[in-house]
Amino acid sequence: MNEQRAPKKPGGTRTPAPRSKPARQTLSREAWIAAARKVLEKRGIGEVKIDRLARQLKVTRGSFYFHFASLADLRGGLLQEWRDSNCAPFWAMREIREIDGLQFFTDIVHVWVDEAPFSPLLDLAVRDWSRTSKKLAQEVKEIDDLRIELLIRSFRAMGYSEDESIVRARITYFHQIGQYALSFKEDPVVRRRYQPLFGEVLLGPLVQEPGTAVKSGDSRGSR
Repeated sequence: MNEQRAPKKPGGTRTPAPRSKPARQTLSREAWIAAARKVLEKRGIGEVKIDRLARQLKVTRGSFYFHFASLADLRGGLLQEWRDSNCAPFWAMREIREIDGLQFFTDIVHVWVDEAPFSPLLDLAVRDWSRTSKKLAQEVKEIDDLRIELLIRSFRAMGYSEDESIVRARITYFHQIGQYALSFKEDPVVRRRYQPLFGEVLLGPLVQEPGTAVKSGDSRGSR
């Protein structure tokens, strides 16, 4: 069989065969959501727009509608990301019946500290978003209530009174949310080094005599 060759130009040089275009990659639904999430976390829900995302991803607007029925559909995907990473760990804890108070408290705190899969940026972004939606505001309130309820359970299991458990739970939670709201950043190594001290403050006596700091290893201190 004769080998097919490209025709020669005058003078004996051969015309290069045309190169085939690389196959166009199709973005997945997850890729769109990931891009939208970055915009949400940096600039807010108002900046999550189809045309802007399409330009950023270098695809056509039609590519968006291959995966989503509407912008609301994309927003629903973003909220599901938040539910899966920032709500599901606490929903799972709600189902635990028998708890050790101190261990339960530690497990709750580690959801925030480990950030796997919990995302502070996403939590704060959704909280800001909820200010424009009564339905979402209610959902955010419900997860806030659940997180505080879990903290109250941990303090009650440690033997604190109901009122004191509520106050300690609120101090713990407000401190955590406040840290995100202030965009306070700290090296993870340093944060973990301070963690036992935070535990002593949050779990120790509400009032103690000067110079009687809680001893390391006794998270609650003397009562």
